[in-house]
Amino acid sequence: MITGRDLVVDLFAGPGGWSVPLHRVGIRDVGLEWDEWACKTRAAAGLLTIRTDVAMYPCRVFAGRTRGFIASPPCQAWSRAGKRLGLVDQPLVHQAVADLAAGLDTRRKLLTACRDERSLLAAEPMRYLHALNTVGEPDWVAMEEVPDVLPLWGQYAAILRGWGFSVWTGILNAADYGVPQTRRRAILLASRVRTAVPPAPTHARVAEPESLFGPGRARWVSMAEALGWGATDRPVPTVCAGGGPGGGPGGGPEPFPSGARKTLADARGRGTWAAAPVVEGLVLKPQTRGAGWSARHGTRGDNPASGPAPTFTSKATQWTWALRSNNQTNATVRSLTEPAGTLFFGHRANECTWVTRPTAVAQDQESPPPDPIRITAAEAGILQTFPADYPWAGNKGQQFSQIGNAVPPRLAAHLLAPHLDRTLCADDFTLAA
Repeated sequence: MITGRDLVVDLFAGPGGWSVPLHRVGIRDVGLEWDEWACKTRAAAGLLTIRTDVAMYPCRVFAGRTRGFIASPPCQAWSRAGKRLGLVDQPLVHQAVADLAAGLDTRRKLLTACRDERSLLAAEPMRYLHALNTVGEPDWVAMEEVPDVLPLWGQYAAILRGWGFSVWTGILNAADYGVPQTRRRAILLASRVRTAVPPAPTHARVAEPESLFGPGRARWVSMAEALGWGATDRPVPTVCAGGGPGGGPGGGPEPFPSGARKTLADARGRGTWAAAPVVEGLVLKPQTRGAGWSARHGTRGDNPASGPAPTFTSKATQWTWALRSNNQTNATVRSLTEPAGTLFFGHRANECTWVTRPTAVAQDQESPPPDPIRITAAEAGILQTFPADYPWAGNKGQQFSQIGNAVPPRLAAHLLAPHLDRTLCADDFTLAA
């Protein structure tokens, strides 16, 4: 039984993007989530969960217990990856927020006029906040959604300021906080006890050295670095007609003979594609200067990133690997030496694929390029900064749906750090190997 006023309530909790950093530092939170498989993932991860419809759950049960409040309403109605009917319904959502803030529940009436029944879920946090505000709770609020929801966060901000909160809203890029993904999100941060400000970025597209004006910023984390595929301070090695990216822990010859029709799955099985190490937890440590992979993890001989890159003969047909973020014609395609684009998954079980591009030096392509390889749930989870051994539940489609909708734990950690009454530095939540 939870007693006292130290609970964090997490609406639309998903598989645990917000919960992972809280859990690692001993903060108790309870996630409200409807999806069966997300609840099973949370249970396997040891996270306290109530499987419920957030729109139907009695919010007053948390009054007198709540220290922090988190909400990431479903984004399908607003996302550019969908039909975006939430934008059409925006006036109705604003009306619902205004009514709920005044203690009026007009959701049933407004829902009948919505083009997308999920649109009003973005107003649900206000129902809980109004109930909690009657007893002077919570101390702080953190909310996240797709960028098009920013005007709605502005309405929330105005209401919260009227209740005595300091509030900041804006768009943040997850890559600026060490997430190997340029995922842009609308963020709301509010507090009754301190000035609400966004966390200071720790990473940048181009590394920035330490100066008199403050600590430096590390270069954006690439997919290769996050997944442990080869060094990140030099180009990721090319592959010969279908070998996997990167090399073995000690470098060496090409993964497969020239012309072989192999796949990334073969590379995994043969040990030529090193998986990321199992992550024991999220830890906080101060960042005193900009640093890359080697500065954070050392250059030990057993580190896959420290080994020499595989070499290839001039006669080999060469390709480089990249990640295509979805199956749409305008999909983002990024090299392994860059962060991924925003990962999202639709009605298909898996839309993100590893694809190949011919290198500039390979003019005469004698062999066809390797076939696209679907990303695995473990790989997608790592690119969202979940621990490598996170216990994803369900089939492939159910796992990918959870991952695509989740808040990256590393971004969540940066957003939450100022609100945790602990001796923690918000500069550098890092994944500890």
